[in-house]
Amino acid sequence: MTAIHDEDAGDPQHPEEHIAPVPRISVQAFCETEQTLKAVTAAGQDRRLAKAHLTAKDGGLAAAIEAYESMPTPNVIVIESDGTRDILEGLDDLAGVCDPGTRVVVIGSPNDTAPYRELVRRGVNDYVVGPVDTLDVVRSICSLFSASEAIITGRVIAVVGAKGGVGASTVAHNLAWTIARDLSLDSVVIDLDLAFGTAGLDYNQDPVQGIANAVLSQDRPDTALMERLLAKCTERLSLLAAPATLDRVYDFGAEAFDAVFDTLRMTTPCIVLDVPHQWSGWTRRALVNADDIVIVAEPDLANLRNTKNMLSVLKAARPNDRPPLYCINQVGMPKRAEIEVKAFAKTMESQPIAVIPFDSKLFSTAANNGQMIAEVSKNHRTTLLFQNMANRLAGRGEVKKPRRSLLEPLLKKLKGKSGRSSAPHRKAS
Repeated sequence: MTAIHDEDAGDPQHPEEHIAPVPRISVQAFCETEQTLKAVTAAGQDRRLAKAHLTAKDGGLAAAIEAYESMPTPNVIVIESDGTRDILEGLDDLAGVCDPGTRVVVIGSPNDTAPYRELVRRGVNDYVVGPVDTLDVVRSICSLFSASEAIITGRVIAVVGAKGGVGASTVAHNLAWTIARDLSLDSVVIDLDLAFGTAGLDYNQDPVQGIANAVLSQDRPDTALMERLLAKCTERLSLLAAPATLDRVYDFGAEAFDAVFDTLRMTTPCIVLDVPHQWSGWTRRALVNADDIVIVAEPDLANLRNTKNMLSVLKAARPNDRPPLYCINQVGMPKRAEIEVKAFAKTMESQPIAVIPFDSKLFSTAANNGQMIAEVSKNHRTTLLFQNMANRLAGRGEVKKPRRSLLEPLLKKLKGKSGRSSAPHRKAS
């Protein structure tokens, strides 16, 4: 059973809240108020309920009892109580027409006096005090499955470039490596640029199988298949590599990668998608269905326009999620006219998650050696930027280096003097 929800927990701005999508289920809601009816209807459009068949009707508990006297019950029933009827008595009547295995969510009224334990005894799986918003409904339905059956628990972070060649793959690979190493989370990088992917090069891996074998398989990929296709990069980081060959054209339908993502989510806490810079049905779907999106841009006009457009479209497609994030890469390139970070952020109406300075020697050394930035220079400021990005996306807070005080040498000397033994002062006679 799930606990009663905290009314502040649903803020989309909180990255630590992870609401896992539901499998293919049927949901029927019976509402008493117009506000709840609108919230449930809007929840049916949320990406996490994309596989659910959800219908919402008026009538509350009485309408539900009447409906199920002559028809089978769905996987989930959502009932709103307005407090005018004894809810325990109504639930007893509902139990008489409810099929075994059906899960029940009750949206209660502040006027309800029934103890929570009595609701649980009558088979209620979740109880939410109204009024509710869209995210309350999404969270309640999703929690029935993710909490009790551990279905699809992994967090997906999609990284994409606002333009080709802006370093989005480098950011994705370093971000995944940092999450695995510094946060000790088992992670998988999926290189979705099947023709020109560079993840194998960046991790110094040359796997013979990868994402192409999974997506082109005639059978639905299962956990055993995915385990065989993954290449081990570190103790906690695995790679689903792109073939990076041109012997075929990689055209896919919008849902081509869904089964791969869903299978990995069942076993992997963190999945980082390296999404190529293209706008197709499957790339848009991969971005919209991710838990977090990071757009990588350079400080020029084309990147400014593309980032603004992508933020606008993706935010509209994910109204109940945290807005997509963006970072500005290769800032300070010599002899290049750039849009200032402050002006870039003003146009986006939000601050970048990171501003990564241009350092050709550092990044080219890492790329040519098949290493991550932290492996080349563990104390470099860019290493700290990737750590901060990893922590923020995982909800761990920002990592800050302690500042060294200018007075530290002087304080050290004074401390040393105070620790020395000295002769006692003579009292004046």
